[in-house]
Amino acid sequence: MAQTGKNISHAAELLLEGKLVAIPTETVYGLAANALNEQAVLSVFEAKQRPFFDPLIIHVPDMESICKYAELKDERLLKLARSFWPGPLTLLLPRNESIPGIVTSGLDNVAVRIPDHPLTLELLKKVGVPLAAPSANPFGYVSPTTAAHVNDQLGSKIDYILDGGECKVGLESTIVGVEEGRVCVYRLGGLSVEDMEVQIGTVELRINNSGDPKAPGQLKSHYAPIKPLFLGDLEKLLKLKDNKKLAIICFGKLNFKSDMNTVYNLSEKASLQEAAINLFKFLRLADLSGAEEVIAQLLPDEGLGRAINDRLKRAACK
Repeated sequence: MAQTGKNISHAAELLLEGKLVAIPTETVYGLAANALNEQAVLSVFEAKQRPFFDPLIIHVPDMESICKYAELKDERLLKLARSFWPGPLTLLLPRNESIPGIVTSGLDNVAVRIPDHPLTLELLKKVGVPLAAPSANPFGYVSPTTAAHVNDQLGSKIDYILDGGECKVGLESTIVGVEEGRVCVYRLGGLSVEDMEVQIGTVELRINNSGDPKAPGQLKSHYAPIKPLFLGDLEKLLKLKDNKKLAIICFGKLNFKSDMNTVYNLSEKASLQEAAINLFKFLRLADLSGAEEVIAQLLPDEGLGRAINDRLKRAACK
């Protein structure tokens, strides 16, 4: 198990030595390495067993730092950055030569964000280098939202976990870039499309589901529990699987009873924000339960519901 604590100086020392440190953000916990150290970044891929064609996000403390590593010139992206940073927004930007190709999987753009967590912002200022930090979990599994989740899955492979408590958003960041002159969303996440469109007008969804990602988090199968997950109408799924012991992930008021199964309600009051916070936690609990399979319903496809549905569909794709 990895040592866990709030020692920012110790975390910074380890990162500058090329070691791996799990860091808290408002979205999920990240597995951080010095993004300018190719060997350290390689260790991230190895620890997660992440394929090298899946690019990473770099984290910086402020907008002034971005010009050292990428070009942020598009006025629409600038407006999004000024409106939502620090926060669950990642911008896909043209990179400069200071960012190693292993970070971007050889692509010309690098994914950049400023996280909204006081411990990690202080760490980023102290360490003085960008941190490459995908979610701190084995590749393809459910993302971690507490330090304990990280330790359970990767504790033997990392050097320190900076414990910042439970993540307050619970979904990965929304990834946005410009393609063919249009502002495009490449990954749905903790910042809703509707909130962005208030600032810059219509954006285009280019949500990849293939093995050739342009941005992190676009692979078809991802964020998945080990147990089989099925999506659909819960009552129909219950009848179809009445011989199975199930974990049920639902949303809002239930209109049926299921005394024989374990129920995880993302939000009894039908709050999409509460559902986002609970999603990965409940997927983990369902995996740890005695259930044979997991069934879940899709949420209203609006606001954060779009991102939650995206994660559920990828988790159910085997």
